[in-house]
Amino acid sequence: MAHAAVSALDLGSEKLLLQFFPEPVRLQLLYKVPHRGFKMSDFISKFDQEGRFVVIVYLESGTMKGGYMSKRPGFYCQEDRGAFVFEIDHQISNVFPVVNHRNSIIFNKEKIGFGDCLNIYSNKDKTLCVDVGSDDTYTPTDWSYEYEVPFMDVELHRIQSVGDVLLNPWRELSWTEKGRGSLRKNLVSFKPACQSLNQVRVLLMGPPGSGKSSFINSVRSVMFGRVLLLPFIGTATKGFIKKLKSYDIRSERGGKPTALTLCDVLALGDGETTGLTLPDALAVIKGHAPEGHKFQSDAPIKAETSGYRPNPSVNDQIHCAVFVLNACQVMTTSEDLTETLRTLQAEISDLDIPQVVLLTHVDQVCHAVQEDVKFVYSSRILQEKMQKAAEVVGLPVSYVLPVKNYSSELSVSCNTDILLLSAVHHILQAVDDTFEDYCPPTPADASPVTGICSASPVQCQSSPVFNV
Repeated sequence: MAHAAVSALDLGSEKLLLQFFPEPVRLQLLYKVPHRGFKMSDFISKFDQEGRFVVIVYLESGTMKGGYMSKRPGFYCQEDRGAFVFEIDHQISNVFPVVNHRNSIIFNKEKIGFGDCLNIYSNKDKTLCVDVGSDDTYTPTDWSYEYEVPFMDVELHRIQSVGDVLLNPWRELSWTEKGRGSLRKNLVSFKPACQSLNQVRVLLMGPPGSGKSSFINSVRSVMFGRVLLLPFIGTATKGFIKKLKSYDIRSERGGKPTALTLCDVLALGDGETTGLTLPDALAVIKGHAPEGHKFQSDAPIKAETSGYRPNPSVNDQIHCAVFVLNACQVMTTSEDLTETLRTLQAEISDLDIPQVVLLTHVDQVCHAVQEDVKFVYSSRILQEKMQKAAEVVGLPVSYVLPVKNYSSELSVSCNTDILLLSAVHHILQAVDDTFEDYCPPTPADASPVTGICSASPVQCQSSPVFNV
């Protein structure tokens, strides 16, 4: 197993480097040049489309030299009015701001340069080389011209505003292989608190592009250990799913179903004239809608609908309602959609059905989370998005669960799996908490598993949705 790269930057030198910036920032190591198997293309590829970057060269003399880019460079020569080069020699530090903005950054397939002050390139032998010197692009450095200077390490760091990433996460997760295994085992072994409940049916509702179907695909990918390529995933602007479709989550490919079933429906629209209507949503939740029912705005679900269930059982009903919102769009949610969501939330609350919010696409709104989803609960941006999502739906922030769906990847990753499985865990926990209240164990049937209910839905007269 590959070990994560560790920066050679000591705390004292890091403190001196951070003083070059007018605002509080932190460093995030993106790339550490390997001593063997170096490719300049690997180095170049680590620069994101957006961001600020620092390149640090650790010379064998003990001196550090480097350069700062205030934006992601384009190829060839580029103007960067915020660029500077610097030098740190033990406890002495110097910064040299750019003075000739044109061609302040040189960036191509074979070279990264800061004028003639610092150049990092691949020679004809495909070996990493470093040249230092002085020119009129930056404030005079008085650096002597040296070609292929001996160095120990070269690193690329992203500059992050401290305001973007909090020092301490506001929620804790175990970002380890063991943590992933534990969450996966919990899902596989989960049994509903109520014995008369065979499956926990979870309904996903959200506007087009929210990621409902992708979430289902992602959870199944986690369980199978590889990203699934299924035909029901789409990017249609009005939503891809048109009918009620239930997906059993299996423990593995060809394995037994777990107790979780995820249900997908037509996307919500702005108001009652488009998308899933309130009456149809409630019909699905109460268990009246048959599997495979195709939603039509001019044909609401009613007693005459083909396959309509007049007396649905507890296993036909929905046991948790999940609102799915896109983190990229949540701050600009329309008034009509907000009203639709809040009306749904209020109606579902009257049915005593647990509700949560899934906030998807979290990697697309924060650079740190894009790099690694383990920063999701340290991101100030995501914290604000989650607060907005809670406000839009009308639920507490504690009910908002951020996730990253698999979209462009072809293989699963540990931390993405953990975030997805954590969301599933909280959904199942919400269902159990609800049935714990409505279906307490009888003295005769009490067992070590808390919340077991041997009563039938009819006997659970006060249970959620049972009286429909």
